[in-house]
Amino acid sequence: MKGKTMEGKPMEQSKMMDRCQAMMTEMKAQDAELATQIAAMNSATPEAKVDLMAAIITKMAQQRTAMNTRMAEMHMDMMQHMPMGKGSMSHPPMMKGMDKKPE
Repeated sequence: MKGKTMEGKPMEQSKMMDRCQAMMTEMKAQDAELATQIAAMNSATPEAKVDLMAAIITKMAQQRTAMNTRMAEMHMDMMQHMPMGKGSMSHPPMMKGMDKKPE
């Protein structure tokens, strides 16, 4: 079965699911790291708290920027693999009404 996985899913769908799973695993690791840093900040002396807060905020901003980049890449990958034309999901049901101008 060319282009199919063992479960019968298209290869691209399987790859996308793997990427999503890897991203979720990475996010959980980042959350754990931030929780450790926050615990250290909460138990730190008042003099050290500001420096620890700055480090945490910087780390969170870096993670957010990286996540936005990855999500944009995944979105572009998904759009490249979506069929277009009559009978396609060029206008998915969940997007119904989203292209209308507000009154």
